Amino acid sequence: MNKTRLKKYASLIARVGANVKKGQEVVIYADLDQPEFVKMVVDECYKAGAKFVSVEWDYQPIAKLHYRHCSKTVLGTVHDWQIEKIKRRIDVLPATIYLISDDPDGMAGINQEKLAYAMRMRSKVIKPLRDQMENKYQWCIAAVPGKAWAKKLFPDVRASVAEEKLWEAILDISRVYDDPIAEWDKHNEALAKRCEYLNSLPIKELVYKSANGTDFRVGLIPEAQFCSGVESTLSGITFNPNIPTEEVFTSPMRGKAEGIVYSSRPLSFAGDLIDEFYVRFEGGKVVDCGAKKNEALLRQMIGMDEGAAYLGEVALVPYSSPIRKSGILFYNTLFDENACCHLALGRGFTNTIKGYENYTDDEMKAMGVNDSMIHEDFMIGTEDLSITAILEDGSEVAVFVDGEFAF
Repeated sequence: MNKTRLKKYASLIARVGANVKKGQEVVIYADLDQPEFVKMVVDECYKAGAKFVSVEWDYQPIAKLHYRHCSKTVLGTVHDWQIEKIKRRIDVLPATIYLISDDPDGMAGINQEKLAYAMRMRSKVIKPLRDQMENKYQWCIAAVPGKAWAKKLFPDVRASVAEEKLWEAILDISRVYDDPIAEWDKHNEALAKRCEYLNSLPIKELVYKSANGTDFRVGLIPEAQFCSGVESTLSGITFNPNIPTEEVFTSPMRGKAEGIVYSSRPLSFAGDLIDEFYVRFEGGKVVDCGAKKNEALLRQMIGMDEGAAYLGEVALVPYSSPIRKSGILFYNTLFDENACCHLALGRGFTNTIKGYENYTDDEMKAMGVNDSMIHEDFMIGTEDLSITAILEDGSEVAVFVDGEFAF
């Protein structure tokens, strides 16, 4: 892969994604797949003015061994030193970068009950701490090719060629061309205009219909608004949490969802794939679901905690998204969620509430923002999807027609 283009991608992640500020600490989470690129990102963070950049490495095959050999009690334990590390980050608020490259099937075959138990136990300790950092720091998720991931996407070529093809796809979809930062400025402006129009409508609920059986309606929070790729910390620093992104989104009203939705792409959860599934809602809560692949894992995800059975996000993405047009099924939520419209089960986004800085978390939950230890996006967009907005006065406005924005 052309090193100049990779450096542009690294700079995009540091300066537009995480928007590292002078004197700020940075934490990078990465697997062992692309150490040279991680080095480039570290260098770009320092060039952006970072005070210190630390890298925390992971290796999926070792994580799988832990779940094979350790007890669920050991896996669910959060040690004192880990708590102290999080507490320091609450004080320091480092910009955080996640470079993902996992094998979509990398945790297949593990004891999912053990994993779920460990996630619940760890969340009881970690989530209250992480909540103290909410909306206060910049973070960005971006991707690099892993060999197993690349081979899953391009199985008919040798590993080195598959990796190169995945690099090309990631860079193209992430708009890494001559001037990626200028490209992202234009892209963010276009997404902001979509939000501006949607927020000009007093939308009470959205109604979804598709020939695959999706027949669904979801209520919106009166105090909420549609947001897009650019977010801001409470101190006013902007950043792009996802590279790439094609969505505009909001947090729906907890308890206001009725009907059934069918998936249009597989969902990667806990290192395994759930495919060809449906979810049915009554009173805002999932009351039934089914899947041709990994139904038990789907049910486990929905049962992770009380909030996991409620919606935390509705996101609008045109079917003509560059990711969908690439023809690649990535088996990776960062990409596949930006291929078409999606929903998310679990935690909602408090920063979708207008003037969220003036409310407590409890006040925003009372408005209808869902809370959970999980936030799992799943794709429901199709070529014929229609979405109609029901306004406060009962009138209707077309939002999507045949999978595309109607405005």
